This record gives sequence, structure tokens and C-alpha cells, in this order.
Amino acid sequence: MQKNSLSYRETNYFTPLVTDYLDQKENVKQFYELFPSLNNFGKQILSKKENYNSNDGREKRSTLVEVLKKQYRHLKVSEATSGNIDLLQEETTFTITTGHQLNLFTGPLYFLYKIVTAINLAADLKKAYPEYNFVPVYWMATEDHDFEEISFFHLHGKKFQWNPPKSDKSGGPVGELPTDGLEDVFELFSAEIGNSKNAEQLKEWFKKAYLEHDNLADATRYLANELFGEQGLVILDAHEPDLKRHFIPYIKAELFKPDFQNAVITQSEALEKEGYKVQVNPREINLFYMTEGLRERIVERGGKFFVHDKEISWTREEIEDLVENHPERFSPNVLLRPLYEEVILPNLCYIGGGGEIAYWFQLKELFKEAGVSFPIVLLRNSALLQTVKQDQKRQKLNISLPELFLKSHELINRKVRRISNIDIDFSPQKEHLVQQFQDLYKLAEETDKSFLNAVKAQEVKQLKGLDHLEKRLLRAQKRKLGDEVFRIAALQNELFPGKGLQERHHNFSEFYLEYGDRLIPTLLENLRPLELKFDILSL
Repeated sequence: MQKNSLSYRETNYFTPLVTDYLDQKENVKQFYELFPSLNNFGKQILSKKENYNSNDGREKRSTLVEVLKKQYRHLKVSEATSGNIDLLQEETTFTITTGHQLNLFTGPLYFLYKIVTAINLAADLKKAYPEYNFVPVYWMATEDHDFEEISFFHLHGKKFQWNPPKSDKSGGPVGELPTDGLEDVFELFSAEIGNSKNAEQLKEWFKKAYLEHDNLADATRYLANELFGEQGLVILDAHEPDLKRHFIPYIKAELFKPDFQNAVITQSEALEKEGYKVQVNPREINLFYMTEGLRERIVERGGKFFVHDKEISWTREEIEDLVENHPERFSPNVLLRPLYEEVILPNLCYIGGGGEIAYWFQLKELFKEAGVSFPIVLLRNSALLQTVKQDQKRQKLNISLPELFLKSHELINRKVRRISNIDIDFSPQKEHLVQQFQDLYKLAEETDKSFLNAVKAQEVKQLKGLDHLEKRLLRAQKRKLGDEVFRIAALQNELFPGKGLQERHHNFSEFYLEYGDRLIPTLLENLRPLELKFDILSL
């Protein structure tokens, strides 16, 4: 196993907001409290300890443990996970949380990277602060309702798609979706992967998760527990009335308090002012109304509250009463969910991808308004998995690691220019031509200024002519060096499926077929959360 690393900026796959954050640029510091470092986690512990404990912390911990034990009652629970659940009762225990959608069979590979980052960070913090306990938590996004985003995974260049029959739960939270229709996906998946020892393990996981559990939440919990239970991962479905009761004051504030609503808008505008893209457009009310088969946003008009596009409405008094008696019917959207998480968990850090980092940076003022500690926000580990043979191909082609991440046409053009036996760079000729035209401009100025436009037109025409000749020569050399070009393109296509990052496309099963039980331990050993680097692992 060999590991190399690049800065995230060198990969060219991450936004300016993410790379500026990692570089700790001054203009980004207004959007977070503490940067992820071991020393800063000591400060975060003290902040969360005081804030959480002063807000019914003991009662929240008891509720959290009761809910978790109920959710785990039908699972085989490892000693590590069982011990971590019990530790959550103690005031010296904190969580390290990552969240993810309920993608079919975990979806893209970065699902594993998120959880590995949480597990490894919890272990690193235990070494640095042995007097405290740190529990890695996977927050299941059971209340989401975008089925299209989670209904498939890719393997061997093929898309395995779940097309469930319509049910009375369609259109509601995805965690409640029945697993009907997944028998067909299982059959296709089984035929694709064969009958090796590793294939049989994958088939067993898929079968037990999706064919022996009634809904998507239970299926995902089973699978994540099988993959990471031995490392003590705690899996939480926060769609629970007992947990939502602790969020009642914040639901009311979102519904009735203008300052609460405006905090996200203010921070979002500040991001835009700095030239960054706002990830999520905030609404006046960032809540959904949720019942069986329904999750639709709440809007306010003329002092009354409505469910968008539905014949459901309440007066202020009626909706306040509903919040008190049925808080589980109120579902936070992507911008309010982080606050719910930080209210009910003794959490120090949220681990997410670039898009998640971006919407967390819209929320600092909301947390201040709510009186809740803002967590440390950490970019999850990212990696490119390659074989030793693929790395040897790269070296034979004399491609550096940063070059490997270039767009295909940029890399090929650069390589053709480098290995060609003739000079395809016409920059000196263009500079010489520009200089000649500078002399012509002076001559026109001294004789007849009406010729200036004609001189300019001729300069543009001749420069375009040189560009055209350069491109023709480059194309000719590409044909001449066709074998080299083919091998460069083939290597990139293997490592960057669909011209994107591997981790955003491939399913973990593609690598488990080859490496089996070694895959997750290899990731745990090599992905270091606080190094803040993009890793290239040669397996």
C-alpha cells in the first residue's frame, strides 16, 4: 500500500469556498467559529460542555440513549457500539457526527469516507483528550424526500436502479419507504458480481438489508452497522417524537420569530458579497409538514400557516398547539437540520463534503440567535483508489499526480507538446507578431490615424491564423502519437469515471469484490481527518 497526497486546490475539483476555508483566508473566517485543529477541539469541548449541559443536557442524553437502544433492539450490536451508546449518558462524552442520505447500497464511495473520517477523528481526539469520550455518529437522513437522488448505484459502469411500486408512503420521508421492488435489483446485482467469496458477502449484506427489512431506514441502519459496527459507529434516526420534543422551542422560533428567520438570510448575503456561491436558498420558514406519504413545506400568509399545494392550514394558535402535541410532524429542511442536530446531540464537529460545508457557512448567525454552540465544520476525507499497476502506468507515461487531475484535453495537449519532436508552442511567433504590429501602430499614429482600425483588424486576423495553425499541428501530432494519447485517455477514464471524481460515482462494492475485508481497514489506516489533504491510495 502506497499513499500520496495533494492539496484540495491542486485537484481542481473543489470550490473556491472550500479551498479558501482550508487555506484559512481572512474573508472566510466570519462564517465559522473554530478551524479544525487538535488545539481548537479543546476549546470546542469547553464551549459545548457549558452550552449543552445548561440546556437540559442530562435529559437530552437520557432521551438520546433510550431512542438509540430502541432503534438497535433488532440488530446485532457490537461491544464497541453498545459501549458508546452507554457512554452518551455521561457529561464527559461528546459526539463526532456525519450525515448522509439513504442511498441504495450506500450509493457513491464517499459514504465510506464520511464515516471513516468520523471514526478516525473520534479516535484521534481520545488520544489528545483522554479524560473525555468521543463517539462517532452517522445521522441518517431519513426525513429527506428526494427519492431520485438515492434510488441507484453504479457498478462496473452499469447503473442499478430501484423502481419501487407506488405506495401510500411515496412522496413522504424516504426512511419510511417500503423496500418492495428490491428483489429485482438483487437479482441483477447477484448476476453481475459472480460467486467469489467477496461476492457472496456482498450478496448477503444486500439480501439481509433490503429483502429482510421492511423500510429503507431499517435497511440502511442494518448495512451501516454491518460495515462499521466493530469500530463503534452509532447510527441515529432522528425522526423520533421524543427527540423532536427537545426541538420544540426552535420550531416555534422558526415559525414566529423574524430575527430567527432573517439570520440565515443575512449570512447567505454575506457569502454572496464575498463572491461565493450560496449552496441553499433560505426560505422564510425552513420547515416541512410531515405525515405518512407527505413532506411539504410550510408557508405563512396573512397571519395563517399553510402546507404548500395542500388543503391544510392553521391559525397561529392551532399550529402552536400542533407543535406542542406533535413535534414529529415538523421536519427541518437542509438549513434547519444542522440546528436540530446540535440541539439534541453533545456534538463537537460536523463532517461533510464541499456542498455541506457551504450550507453550514450560511448558519453561524442562526446558531448565535438560537443560543446554540456552532460546531467545528470539517471537510470529510477524499481519496482516489488505484491499483499499483495503474500507478505504474502513470509513471511510465510521465504524468505527475497533479497532472492526473487535469481535464482530459488539457492533460493530453500538455503531454503531446512535451513529448513531440517539434515545437508546437507558437507563443514566440505570436509575441514577435505583436511586436511588429506595435511598430505599425506607431507608424499609423505618425502618418494617418484612420489606418489604426485596419492595422488592428490585420493583427487579429494574423494572430487567429497562428492559433489555427498551432491547433492543426497539435491535432496532427496527436494522430502521430496516437498510442500515447490513447493510453493517457484510457488511464484517466479508469480513474475518473464520467470525467469526475471516482468517489462521487463508484459504489464500494466495486472495490470490495477485489479487496474484501481489507478495504475498510485500509481506509481507516490511511485517511487522516486533520491532515486536510486529498489522498491517492495505491492498493
